[in-house]
Amino acid sequence: MSALFSPFELKSVRLRNRVAIPPMCQYSAIDGVTNDWHLAHYAGLARGGAGLVIVEATAVSPEGRITPGCTGLWNDEQAQGMARIASAIKAHGAVPGIQIAHAGRKASANRPWEGDDHIGEDDSRGWPTLSPSAVPFGAHLGKVPKAMTIDDIERVKGDFVAAARRALAAGFEWLELHFAHGYLAQSFFSLHANHRDDAYGGDLAGRSRFLLETLAAVRDVWPEHLPLTARFGVIEYDGRDEETLAESIALTRQMRESGLDLLNVSVGFSTPAAKIPWGSAFLAPIAERVKKEAGIAVASSWGIDDPHAADRVVADGQMDLVMIGRALLANPHWPYYAARELDVARPSWVLPAPYAHWLERYQVQRAAG
Repeated sequence: MSALFSPFELKSVRLRNRVAIPPMCQYSAIDGVTNDWHLAHYAGLARGGAGLVIVEATAVSPEGRITPGCTGLWNDEQAQGMARIASAIKAHGAVPGIQIAHAGRKASANRPWEGDDHIGEDDSRGWPTLSPSAVPFGAHLGKVPKAMTIDDIERVKGDFVAAARRALAAGFEWLELHFAHGYLAQSFFSLHANHRDDAYGGDLAGRSRFLLETLAAVRDVWPEHLPLTARFGVIEYDGRDEETLAESIALTRQMRESGLDLLNVSVGFSTPAAKIPWGSAFLAPIAERVKKEAGIAVASSWGIDDPHAADRVVADGQMDLVMIGRALLANPHWPYYAARELDVARPSWVLPAPYAHWLERYQVQRAAG
């Protein structure tokens, strides 16, 4: 058995393999409510054989959406739709996870294929954005956000708690907090976005406060036996990488002590000036360092679409789970393809029986000539 296809246990949850599907926004909801597209999409990904399927960044409030097409969990109608998705994922053998999020100053944007920029001020589809400070991201996202008051901060933390409760009631067994990618939580941590001089800004303790308080509030309502995880941008590639990474590891240790079970290691994406060294598994050494120095289980993604590379980062201990995103959009049965590439005995076991029967029969016929 390859390392990639070994099971993984975290708390009371057992994944059938180390292939995890990260949140990938579909931008196809209406008023935050999912529909048949989402149901078919997530059921198909789970059917393909991954161990974990994490539903896309789901807003904890209307202003927390990235675009008007993003999913939400701020009301019961949205939760009912999510319950169908969680049930479908589980029915196909994967663990159902969900990421809850607030987009902060990157909210109120057009869908990527419609511009990926902020919705115009004269467009009724848009809304005011929030951030630690009134500092825009820049580039295509130039809207100046409102600097959050203490009341705003308390409300948003409460929104995360309410969304976590709905996620649990909907049947999700793995919760990921979106603390990455230049969205609200990452913005509190980032010197690029946080220019506050109160308890939520300034030094590392101040810039970490919103993340730690949000985590603690969610930990209080999320069952101890189920994994509570976060996706966090530990590095920006902005010229101060070692300092940012050291601070990120220090914060990760605090999050672990506060009840975090796994960190999904990513990039901060807090400045359009970042020079990211895109390449195959380029975050693997970073993830390994976070795992060793913070003493926490880790996952990561970005550029890992080759089965041998995915197997290697698990076998070498760099990651506990490998997040396979776009490769699984291109081929929802990527786990079957990977199992064959890695010479896993009877690779068809990762597929549902109606598929496995025909594919195994075909392989037998080919082998027989």
